[in-house]
Amino acid sequence: MSIRKLSTGVFALSTLIQHVVAAPQGPVVSFKFPEVVEAGGMHNIHVDYHSSHDGEFSIVYGDCGIKSTEDAHHVLGSTHVGNHDLAKRHLNWHEQRPTRFVWLAPEDISSDGCLHAFSGDVLLGRSTPVSVGRRNNKRHLAAADVMDAMGPWFDGVTYLKEKEPESVFVAQTKSKSVGILGGGMSGLMTAHILDSVGFHDWQIIEASSRIGGRVHTSYLNATKPDQYQYQEMGPMRFPVSLSMDNETIEINDHKMVFQLADELNKQNKHDPSYEVKFIPWIQSARNDPSSTTKRKPDGTVPGVAEVSENPSLAVNATLSYSNATAVAEATEEFEDWLGMTTEKTRLYATNVFQAHKQAVAEGFLDFSESGYLRYKMGIDNNITDQIDSVADNLPSWPYEDVYFEATEWRTIDQGLSRLPAAFGPQVLNRTRFQTAVQAMSWNETSEKMSVHFRPGNPFDMETEIIDFDYTIVAVPFSKVRLWRLPDYSSLLSRAISRLNYSPACKVALHYKTRFWEHLDRPIIGGCGSGGGIAGIGSVCYPSYQINSTGPGVILASYLSGDMAKSLGAMTEQEHVAYVQRAMIEIHGPIAAEQFTGAYDRKCWLNDEYQAGAWASPTALQQDLYLPAYFQTEKHTVFVGEHTSYTHAWIFSALESAVRGTTQLLLDMGLVDEAKQVTEFWMARWISM
Repeated sequence: MSIRKLSTGVFALSTLIQHVVAAPQGPVVSFKFPEVVEAGGMHNIHVDYHSSHDGEFSIVYGDCGIKSTEDAHHVLGSTHVGNHDLAKRHLNWHEQRPTRFVWLAPEDISSDGCLHAFSGDVLLGRSTPVSVGRRNNKRHLAAADVMDAMGPWFDGVTYLKEKEPESVFVAQTKSKSVGILGGGMSGLMTAHILDSVGFHDWQIIEASSRIGGRVHTSYLNATKPDQYQYQEMGPMRFPVSLSMDNETIEINDHKMVFQLADELNKQNKHDPSYEVKFIPWIQSARNDPSSTTKRKPDGTVPGVAEVSENPSLAVNATLSYSNATAVAEATEEFEDWLGMTTEKTRLYATNVFQAHKQAVAEGFLDFSESGYLRYKMGIDNNITDQIDSVADNLPSWPYEDVYFEATEWRTIDQGLSRLPAAFGPQVLNRTRFQTAVQAMSWNETSEKMSVHFRPGNPFDMETEIIDFDYTIVAVPFSKVRLWRLPDYSSLLSRAISRLNYSPACKVALHYKTRFWEHLDRPIIGGCGSGGGIAGIGSVCYPSYQINSTGPGVILASYLSGDMAKSLGAMTEQEHVAYVQRAMIEIHGPIAAEQFTGAYDRKCWLNDEYQAGAWASPTALQQDLYLPAYFQTEKHTVFVGEHTSYTHAWIFSALESAVRGTTQLLLDMGLVDEAKQVTEFWMARWISM
């Protein structure tokens, strides 16, 4: 990463200026600024003090010969510095004299003017002439071109213009303390980014005893990662590219995960204990179990290829429709509305932010599929319910449909938990574990946030407190909504209390051998279906160590939605036994012979640290709540996959951390660092 080269220029002052006030024999201050200042852009100006100055301090831009602030083209800002009562706000700066300021350059600024520092009518210093450049729209995309107007989070100019001028002009020092609440992927990424720009006074507060949040690899039977007996109880895979019309289209979003892994590997000097390596993920295979309710002569579930080869094994779903023609016509009309052409699919794959902007304009976030069928097309409720449950209230924008069209996938060798583990050397000594936040309180006078927790008896009325200058909340709203919180805005408060979360349950079963790879029709990786058995959902086989000897693990059930609520209500033993019986029905008696009795079960709605598998905003919620996350209230920034444009993917959490950290840096006036972060992590979507 690099910050643009700075240019330094000083003119000595030895003449009289207005009101016959003698200027100093030499400049009190000199300026450092970018070689080229962008009209309509944001920049940091760095000031060096060559002698003491106490009192008013203003910076203006105008012709290089101006004698007072009244002659300036525009005023950057004004404050008080040094030994002055009003300078106490700058206690964190040496001798209360800030050396960094924020310049929001107007669109109509011209070259060859100068920056000037004044105290009243006394000129304290003048820069060399400034070179002004303008954005070439043919070569660069502006934030507004790819982001929604409701959330162009890295359009820093727009963001800063909405703030009080005095709060923007003077930058903060990096000595401010930051509390990162939550040690999941967004919290870890936030810490990593802050460190990368020299901001080291942060601490992670984590309720559990581990980092990673919902990234959770289960190593069964007390094995280690390199023994390859694991399954993913959280995220599993990353789509890389898809093939369409003889074209390979790369999926850009998840490249941030690969970029992060590269950075962590470099940071850890490729130490094998922490190195993150990617391997191919098999999304589907020809012998994966199918969804048919029909069975082979031996009573087992036929594979996908078998059903394709023998149509008598297939189930004709249309036979159950009250009017198959009406269902087909309504389905076709809905698909026409989505209009997922090759060109549109390419847009979703290469720039999900621009795709989101387009989806908002097309109304995809306003209607679920059933809502569109019923209220826009006027389709009968019964026909609608046969296509999509009338209870469905999730928006229609199809970014995940594009992801699941991927023909190339990757996963992480030895489990996805290797990714959060790679942050370990950087964060573990600055993480406070088993500290469940229960309240946050804002002190208007000190401008500090107090974070409250009960480390001992939960019945204690008193709490322990840690104070921070800023807090970044990386905890799901499904947990935050139970905290005692400051009076945030109505919109943010409603988002915290009402944002919808999806339930999901997974069961992983441990077997003596990888018997499925040695059946008459070998199953080589992939995720199949549960043969129409209620409550099973997807069945996923390992993509690693294919045809190896020794024990193996099947993700024997993965299901989300309302059915996951029913599964979560079962006892653990009931649920695991139910799934194991299904494995015997799918594979035959060998699944009973090979089962070791070891298992893991995770129902995320019942998880004490998460209370949900992923954020799943209902129709209208995303459009409504997103703007609340792009505003900092009471020095609090909210991050996490629930605050992103997409949900349920590791990329979503990482992107939110980039946005949240950029937002924090802009709040503090650290424009150079905000640009550095944005250009490094977001360059694949937008040129700054």
